Amino acid sequence: MFLSEAEAEARLEELRRQRAALDRAIAEHELYLDLGRRLRPAAPAVPPAPAAAPPAASTPVSASLPEAAGRPDGRRVIETAFEVLAAAGRPMHAAEIWEALAARGLTLPGHDPVAALNTRLWKRAQGRTALRRLGDGVYALDGTARTA
Repeated sequence: MFLSEAEAEARLEELRRQRAALDRAIAEHELYLDLGRRLRPAAPAVPPAPAAAPPAASTPVSASLPEAAGRPDGRRVIETAFEVLAAAGRPMHAAEIWEALAARGLTLPGHDPVAALNTRLWKRAQGRTALRRLGDGVYALDGTARTA
């Protein structure tokens, strides 16, 4: 059985869609595995010692949680986004900002890092910062907002 050229092209397009879906699923699972490895404490080389006394009451519980360790990374993303906007000297779309952040080796969790970055920038633009939201996903620093 031979396929016509149109049938072969249609089948090829369907296979490409399936491959793209598989690539997304693989990337998602790799992200979950990486996240799990980062959050899981390293296995001790020696058996653990008997449990010690509980920590002093002055030690905040949140300081020992993995989520507290993730905040500096989030701050670094925002600080670097501010640096990118300042260096550009013009308003930029979140996708452009993300390209610059990714080129610097920064990452954001989730399926769509541009959407994650856009959300973070949008929240920052609502606060008392130099960041201004000019439109859907378009941001500028106060000094560059007028050049849009």
